[in-house]
Amino acid sequence: MRKKLHKSDAEWREQLTPEQYHVTREKGTEPPFSGDHGASDEHGIYHCVCCGAALFENEHKFEAGCGWPSFDRPLASAAVEEHADNTHGMQRTEVVCSRCDAHLGHVFPDGPPESTGLRYCINSVALGFHAGE
Repeated sequence: MRKKLHKSDAEWREQLTPEQYHVTREKGTEPPFSGDHGASDEHGIYHCVCCGAALFENEHKFEAGCGWPSFDRPLASAAVEEHADNTHGMQRTEVVCSRCDAHLGHVFPDGPPESTGLRYCINSVALGFHAGE
């Protein structure tokens, strides 16, 4: 298990934009189709915008048509944690960064059946992309 990164609320607010803070620290959601991480064939890794932990590979990203970046798996099973989320009258599975507990999005069982069958639906503002990794 990774060592957890802990920062005060003030430190997170200083580091992140208001939208990044809302999504990652307050479990918010960016509007669909508003993010910066559209389809790209460029090789690279998506990292947590809060702590820099490597989370997802671009080669496992797919177009789900939902308005948020979608991946069929995390970079490694230890990269993310999953928690039950029963808010908004729904039963979902929340995905958080295993290093800093940043809210990333949710995982659903409607991904590509030829792969994992999972769709990690992730907020763009929760991610930074590092090309060539």
